[in-house]
Amino acid sequence: MSGQVIRPLSGVRVIGLEQYMAGPYCTMLLADAGAEVIKIERPGKGDPRRGIPPFARRDDCKKAGGYMAYNRNKKSLALNVGAEEGREVLRRLARVSDVVVENLRPGAMDKIGVGYEGMKKLNPRIIYAMISGFGRLPGYESDYAQRPAF
Repeated sequence: MSGQVIRPLSGVRVIGLEQYMAGPYCTMLLADAGAEVIKIERPGKGDPRRGIPPFARRDDCKKAGGYMAYNRNKKSLALNVGAEEGREVLRRLARVSDVVVENLRPGAMDKIGVGYEGMKKLNPRIIYAMISGFGRLPGYESDYAQRPAF
């Protein structure tokens, strides 16, 4: 035996367009099970969770404990998906990925052409998970549906 542990999701690539808690928690579990998770963050800002206490001090750098916990075992990529260049990088990633997890405002990804339908055209086998705090199904809309959720 080589001593190397093979985890159940080894070889699975996940793109995480996520922030705060729901999306990062989901992809944290996937990463813990061995998936390669690539977290997409806004250039210059990152996940807003980076600024929420409690903070740990390590290497003379203040780090948010919740951010570190929910984003362990992940890679991070600063990418402006609002710009065409950023969307093209995202499309290239989607072609070679297995799963997309997003917990942005409902319709945000569709609006820029990289929602489920757009991703499915690039990669027909893609699994696309949308997490919403207030629902997305027709007939279940409310005033809360367009609000961001953790």
